[in-house]
Amino acid sequence: MFIASHPFLPLDVLRVPHQLVQLGMGAGMMGFASLFATGDPTRSLYWPRPDDERFAQHPATRHTLAGIPLFARVIDADVLARSLPDGWHPDPLGGGTVAVWRHDDGSILLPFDPGEAIQLLWSEGYLAALGEGGGQSLAAWIYYRVRPVLPRRLQIAMRRAYARVQARREFPRWPVEPALHDLVRLAYQLLVEVSGVPVPWIGPWPAPHEWALVLSHDVETARGQAQIGVMRGIERELGYRSSWHFPALRYPVDESVVAGLREEGCEVGVHGVYHDGRDLESLPMIAERLPAMRAAAERWGADGFRSPATQRNPAWMPRLGFAYDSSIPDSDPYEPQPGGCCSWWPYLNGTMVELPITMPQDHTLMMILQRDSESAWREKARAIRERGGMALLLTHPDYLGSQAAAEPYRRTLAALVEDRTAWRPLPREAAAWWQRRAASTIEPDGEGWRVAGPAGDEATIRLDVP
Repeated sequence: MFIASHPFLPLDVLRVPHQLVQLGMGAGMMGFASLFATGDPTRSLYWPRPDDERFAQHPATRHTLAGIPLFARVIDADVLARSLPDGWHPDPLGGGTVAVWRHDDGSILLPFDPGEAIQLLWSEGYLAALGEGGGQSLAAWIYYRVRPVLPRRLQIAMRRAYARVQARREFPRWPVEPALHDLVRLAYQLLVEVSGVPVPWIGPWPAPHEWALVLSHDVETARGQAQIGVMRGIERELGYRSSWHFPALRYPVDESVVAGLREEGCEVGVHGVYHDGRDLESLPMIAERLPAMRAAAERWGADGFRSPATQRNPAWMPRLGFAYDSSIPDSDPYEPQPGGCCSWWPYLNGTMVELPITMPQDHTLMMILQRDSESAWREKARAIRERGGMALLLTHPDYLGSQAAAEPYRRTLAALVEDRTAWRPLPREAAAWWQRRAASTIEPDGEGWRVAGPAGDEATIRLDVP
């Protein structure tokens, strides 16, 4: 349906049909990548090529486009005004620091690369544009080294005090940050405008589902392991399955518990090694601890990984050798490593699928913020459902190990159990689906379209705005 001179990540995210072809540029358009619809090549969509000197020398900084927070390298408007041929004019799209440019023939030019903007959100590269470093803060680094000798009450008091500082963060907004999905939505609308016809894309979930609900647990301590039955009993009663992540060496994991969970159709994953916040602090540390992680994965039949304290480095995660990772929130200022990928959909990090933690965590709500977890969960699930996302809820039997403590969890799941629009996969099933979707394409089929590839029998072709 589209022909593009360079990769355009929104096409891949949505699985819009396209071909990459070497294209010649018209006069005055050198330095730009281009895309046009095969049915009407008179209109094109342009964006900067990475090697364009007007673009390459700029650092990624914070902007707004049509009210959407945007982190990207952007060609200055005055530079475009001097270098573009006649017929181009800026369109602010209702306001912001960045405008799109329109030509009299209907073509559109973006002064930034949407793919770069998406990648900077997925990878948390926007932190540099905000003047913040990635990884844990110095305060968090110190905290995790002295935590083992601190009384529990003092630990909680310190976290609550630090949370008041963390709450001042302006981006990503908590508990809902729609920037990435709004950007993909805008890109799709521009594709429709350039093509002049509806644009097909592959829905995010297998038919007939409209959103996904994924239940996941971290079993941090031996006490949590002993209390698994309370939460698992709630799920069993309501017909849910879930994943349970155990640390490899922090305490003796009861292999009969692991076997019992798997026999019930649940999933078991790896939750680091000692739960000390150090598994991913450096490449030498990864090399030292990876054998223990892989041994646990082999022993438990684990496909997935979650880092303790959501410590993460997107560039290093694929080195762990798991099919999926679920260590990065969509938006969470209250974690020891604050930030988030801003995505309610899974996405690929190399060959690994990232499953973002998209629901507020129980420990954060109950222990740190002292908020009603049930209302927070239901409000976030409603927002994700409306946008067709994945509500991945991470809870802990360490904190919800009694019937009274787990009651908000019960009520939340009970309120969603009759929703037939929801797909309720295990994390490994959601990751495997995302791989099948990524390996599938949309092809012409007479006067319509069909999905070709491993997701062909499951996928839905959509023509609406994402």
